[in-house]
Amino acid sequence: MTGSERPVSAREIQDVWREEIGDLPEVRSFSITSDDINFGAAINVQISESDENALEDARVRVMEGIAGINGAFDIESDQDAGLREIELRLKPDARTLGLTLEDLAGQVRAAFFGAEAVRVQRGRQDVRVYVRLPEEERNSIADVEQLRVRVPSGGFTSLASVAEARFTEAPATIRREDGRRAVTISADVDEAAITSTEATRFIEAEILPPILADYPGLQYKFGGEQEEQQEAFSGLGGAFAIALVVIYALLAIPFRSYTQPLVIMAAIPFGMVGGLVAHLLLGLELGILSLFGFVSLAGVIINGSLVMIDFFNENIEIGMGEDEAIIDAAKSRFRPIMLTATTTFLGVAPITFETSRQAQFLIPMAASLGFGVLIGTALLMLVIPSLAIVHVRARRMVGKLYRGELDAPDPVVGAPVFD
Repeated sequence: MTGSERPVSAREIQDVWREEIGDLPEVRSFSITSDDINFGAAINVQISESDENALEDARVRVMEGIAGINGAFDIESDQDAGLREIELRLKPDARTLGLTLEDLAGQVRAAFFGAEAVRVQRGRQDVRVYVRLPEEERNSIADVEQLRVRVPSGGFTSLASVAEARFTEAPATIRREDGRRAVTISADVDEAAITSTEATRFIEAEILPPILADYPGLQYKFGGEQEEQQEAFSGLGGAFAIALVVIYALLAIPFRSYTQPLVIMAAIPFGMVGGLVAHLLLGLELGILSLFGFVSLAGVIINGSLVMIDFFNENIEIGMGEDEAIIDAAKSRFRPIMLTATTTFLGVAPITFETSRQAQFLIPMAASLGFGVLIGTALLMLVIPSLAIVHVRARRMVGKLYRGELDAPDPVVGAPVFD
């Protein structure tokens, strides 16, 4: 059974499953997802601090703050509980004997893990032989304290007399950002309750300021879905600017004008309006794929104004007046322009109005392109003729002003006259 045939969506199954499972206190990492494409965690904040204790306290406070957000779930951090280990700390007496922590650690490792005594060649392989304490003498922390260690001044002494041994937990991995200890906290959100953008703004405005006030050295940055969107927006903005420059150049060369291509490209904002109207009508969210549709729309929507302005120039060349030329161009080119826009809209309509789950990913882009071309073309048919007339008259006025053919304005009575 496909997603469109099921009476229950995958998102609803996911929510019920998570509710039935409940909290799992002993589980380090657990997630349930129904997304085919993952752009990263909806909430992803990385905090860094040179002080380990301050970082740990900030991590706990951030996670507690995120837990208070309605709709946030699967809250976790990459700072795990760590591995249990024995920590050695030298006593003051060890310094007088010339014993260092490095020497002590080496002797303990050799006694419990083993020290390589010899290598035996067997065929093409080396067999390493290690020497260490018997198993019954290395299975408790008491064995560590009773270990006899050699001191540089000569002789032996017990480890308990020169060092303190105790169980601790150390992180399995230590992550650093620009030389500072860093921890990443991530969570998912229920889009019906709160969006990732709203959650990120709440964290930055409400949760982080009190923590930053207590720890001025703390630094943070957002990643995951927010980072992906910022990178996509920045890259898309640069690509869109380059595309506009290329379009302008391709129009300026055949039209032999620096300004008339701007009249043609004025249709692009009208296409954007059509794309926004499509999102409102269909209840779509404005996302990355919507912007992809807007970028592709910029190269399609100008076709109608290009055809109209080209026909307008031809009418001017054969001696028509400006008003008559633009009216004739709009009337004679109306049918092919609207037919082109309609066929483009119908071409992407199957994707735009598709209800299957597999097509939901492409619907925002198809809606931006299809409705943008259709509505934008209807708007440009009303506005582009006016812009064309304004452009022609402004260019003629500038030409007369340059040649000095414009009459000087009458002087104002009573105004001072300067030589």
